[in-house]
Amino acid sequence: MKTKSFKELIVWQRAKELTIEAYKLTSKFPKSELFGLTSQMRRSAISISSNIAESYNRFHSKEKKQFLAVAFSSGAELESQI
Repeated sequence: MKTKSFKELIVWQRAKELTIEAYKLTSKFPKSELFGLTSQMRRSAISISSNIAESYNRFHSKEKKQFLAVAFSSGAELESQI
């Protein structure tokens, strides 16, 4: 079954939920971390769903794989930061 939008992808939905949780978690960090760990964790989290979404509209499999690889790497980055 072909999806009509990246928003239908379960992996994108979970990545979006992860981003929301990352924002909740980092909102409890000290203000001194606003431009450090807080910012980095939020950018890592949002990168996951963003790259999944961008891969969805790519036509060539090589491009799709590249964006998904970046999403996967951002997940590893976020895991390390947590």
